[in-house]
Amino acid sequence: MSGTEPATVLVVDDERDVADAYAAQLDGEYVVTTAYGGQEALERLDASVDVVLLDRRMPGTSGDEVLDAIRERGLDVRVAMVTAVDPDFDIIEMPFDDYIIKPVSREDLLETIERLLTCSTYESKLREYYSLTAKHATLLANKPRTELEDNETFETLETRIDEVKRDLDKTVSEFDDDDFTALFRDLDDPAAGTVEE
Repeated sequence: MSGTEPATVLVVDDERDVADAYAAQLDGEYVVTTAYGGQEALERLDASVDVVLLDRRMPGTSGDEVLDAIRERGLDVRVAMVTAVDPDFDIIEMPFDDYIIKPVSREDLLETIERLLTCSTYESKLREYYSLTAKHATLLANKPRTELEDNETFETLETRIDEVKRDLDKTVSEFDDDDFTALFRDLDDPAAGTVEE
């Protein structure tokens, strides 16, 4: 997804009415495609898809199996399970990004997609920032300061680091308090979410 093109959302549900209703609610906001089962979803999945709204309980290829296949393929896609299946402890090991219990409103769908897209943007920018700062640190440790000061490529690197840092700060500012808390609580408090014995 580029900054100017709308995100692509794949809606997967074996109940055609449900899938079509979600697609209609999202149409105009995103590029939306539908799949009416797990196997069809796997056939439609490619690098152009940014977010998958995935029903969990489907005949044939289940949502759990689709999720595993997405992760095995290494696709850079965010997955929200949108399901009537009440969560149990098995979800702890499942590699989804969000879990929403049906019925789901249009507002719920839009908020979930936007949160996932913002998180995806942050993650890719953070990866770039880490890569750039690692190169910067390596050069600082291995080159004389006078050589670095006269090098245009090094200057460009420093400029890019500043730009990416500003982008990261801007992305974080787009999280509301609840999103920020949910996404980053484990960074602030490693014991968060643990059950005391």
